[in-house]
Amino acid sequence: MSSPEMLFVNARQVVTCAGEARARRGAAMAKLEVLTDAAVWTRGEGILEVGPRRDLEARASGAEHVDCGGGVLMPALIDSHTHAVFGAARAREHEMRAAGLDYMAIARQGGGIHSSVRDVRAREESELLALARQRVRRLASHGVGTIEVKSGYGLTLEDELKLLRVIRDLAEELPVRLVPTFLGAHEIPLEYRESEARRGEYIGLLIHEMIPRVAREKLAVFADVFCETGVYTPDESRRILSAARASGLKLKLHADELTSSGGAELAAELGAASADHLAAVSDAGITALAGAGTVATLLPSTMLFLGKARQAPARRMIEHGLPVALATDFNPGTSPNASLPFVLTLGVSQLHLSAAEAIVAATVNAAAAVGLAHRVGQLARGFSADLALFAIEDYRELPYWLGMRLCRALWTRGKACDVHDLDVT
Repeated sequence: MSSPEMLFVNARQVVTCAGEARARRGAAMAKLEVLTDAAVWTRGEGILEVGPRRDLEARASGAEHVDCGGGVLMPALIDSHTHAVFGAARAREHEMRAAGLDYMAIARQGGGIHSSVRDVRAREESELLALARQRVRRLASHGVGTIEVKSGYGLTLEDELKLLRVIRDLAEELPVRLVPTFLGAHEIPLEYRESEARRGEYIGLLIHEMIPRVAREKLAVFADVFCETGVYTPDESRRILSAARASGLKLKLHADELTSSGGAELAAELGAASADHLAAVSDAGITALAGAGTVATLLPSTMLFLGKARQAPARRMIEHGLPVALATDFNPGTSPNASLPFVLTLGVSQLHLSAAEAIVAATVNAAAAVGLAHRVGQLARGFSADLALFAIEDYRELPYWLGMRLCRALWTRGKACDVHDLDVT
């Protein structure tokens, strides 16, 4: 039996983002390819062709017609940085910040990541799975077809494996595509902070036990480290990521979020797929990343939620030829935001991107940040049939309507996902 065919018609605009299967830089970030009176022809999990509606209707006579109702059809969005597997919310810390405590002060009091670690360690895997299922579905309901999900709230071998198994099980159960990342180096656990020797023991545990086990069980595609003043130094991060690469994992890096600590330069040195945050990146770091081809994944809702006036210098990055992606950083402490379109709004209003640049940052460039630029992020022949339909008349409205859920329909791998069913409470 041949694979089912669909023909998507009657979209006011078809935004293809078509082009080379790699991250866009400079002026290329503003090139979307916006078609009118166009159709998208899919078969099974893939896209057969995008072109004039009349031509494709004649050639795809046996395809099921999908009426887009005058909305805007584009590649399903890609959220390339989330921490979606966690337990309780951390609303109290929001008030602590309002009272004047900063991120590191809260961490020193046992809050921040350490609070989520205690919570996750106390929960059963089944409970974490149920919570994460709701959160990933909500992320998807905004038109997101691919989501990177990190571990990092366990910080023991068994608890990190528990989190990665949750991500694996969700990937098998849900229609959206999940990209798992091992973030055992999210923090130094409190029980290893009593001395430099104990700190070294934890780093040794990461290198010699956790990473080999994660790689052997194929529970992650990427490894990540929080390289930041007061967390992991560049030298420690280099050792951990070098071990991850030797085990076959691809690399990401939390870099220069709060201070310029050399994280961007390290990501470039190691050839990481992405360096994320970068609100405090130096000019040297921007130059290094641009030369390495590493994607700069910017997380503006994090800085907004933390009450920070400074955002990552996106325009300077683009001017230096550095490909920029946007992501939610969805997590319980610093970005409890499940709406990638809201991040696009911030991309325009806070990072001074054009609407086209923001959409490329959440499609083509985000795909490159998770190693999938050859498969998702474009409506073009040979790409996965991952499409999102938005209830708008012009693509520029996607980052314009502040906080609204505009996704009318979502398809991943050629299968429809009921976005209303995905948006669970």
